[in-house]
Amino acid sequence: MTVHSAFANSAPELVAIRRDLHAHPELGLDEVRTSDFVAKHLKELGYTVTRGLAKTGVVATLKNGTSNRSIGIRADMDALPILEETGLDYASKTPGLMHACGHDGHTTMLLGAARAIAERRNFDGTVHLIFQPAEENFGGAKIMMDDGLFEKFPCDAVFALHNEPNLPFGQFALRDGPIMAAVDEARITVNGRGGHGAEPQETADPIVCGASIIMALQSIVARNIHPMDPAVVTVGAFHSGSASNIIPERAEIVVGIRSFDPKVRDDLEQRITMIAKNQAESFGMTATVAYERSYDATINHKAETDFLRDLATRFAGTENVKDLERPFMGSEDFAYMLAERPGSYFFLGSRVTGDEKPLHHPGFNFNDDLLPIGAAFWTELAETYLSRA
Repeated sequence: MTVHSAFANSAPELVAIRRDLHAHPELGLDEVRTSDFVAKHLKELGYTVTRGLAKTGVVATLKNGTSNRSIGIRADMDALPILEETGLDYASKTPGLMHACGHDGHTTMLLGAARAIAERRNFDGTVHLIFQPAEENFGGAKIMMDDGLFEKFPCDAVFALHNEPNLPFGQFALRDGPIMAAVDEARITVNGRGGHGAEPQETADPIVCGASIIMALQSIVARNIHPMDPAVVTVGAFHSGSASNIIPERAEIVVGIRSFDPKVRDDLEQRITMIAKNQAESFGMTATVAYERSYDATINHKAETDFLRDLATRFAGTENVKDLERPFMGSEDFAYMLAERPGSYFFLGSRVTGDEKPLHHPGFNFNDDLLPIGAAFWTELAETYLSRA
């Protein structure tokens, strides 16, 4: 892969920026330092900078030429509540917080592109660079949109990427249609009747009932959802009891649910609720289900994905562009932007040795060699989409 010399030469600056961001992680909607850093950098490059969308969001706008066409490119800025275990010199200075998903790298790549786009001015139209907070938790994309993102900054198309340590270094992975799942959570509370462990006949044991519910939940994907429709139902937590001689009053089950099709999503909610309540009733107990829908499925648009594929092929070569056979079951709040504007979301591989830690791991570290590649690609994407031709 050939990277324009300007980006190769800027690599030390990009590395310094990324490592500074890595050392100062901030959670969603609290990215105050990061937001200040990004805004200052962009103002120095000559962008019109708007702040305050989703509290800490930053939008940088640059116009050139006479065209009314516009493009939006998004980078997420937030970190995770994870205690870092990398041992790096630039490891997190805030105990319990770290950039374990590479958003420090995403932000840096877009800042690198911002400089090149501003210096080259090889486009006709308007570029909106969207630095988004709270991708990991509060759905910062939707909050920015609720605050008027696309009304204030109209975009004919929007694009975003994510680094992926499970893909070969420099590989672009994309697909038309669904690429990331919708994610929901169900909290099931089983209400029993506590008592002494030596007198179980006088109680209604929510642990036994909860275990039955957990096993029954496993039948949903296997027996209620069409085999060709991807779905996941994961019991991530089961909380109840305190001692071997005490039957507790209640049990709580926490369930993660992932899907792509809206009808399947509805069916999953219905079946989980029905199973929990009916199983509890069969044990002489009651169950309540607090069902919360989170991020929608991330659905790429065909025309923009075709554009992305063609550009990536010219940029990196056919051998470095892969159409995914199936979507990832992870989730992404860029889904909300794609529901309002045409666009595409893709992955950029970072695997070199095969020993890289996965995303959200306390030992994860973004591969700095990706920085000039991402910056160069974002620059070419903006310039090509807003071509002077």
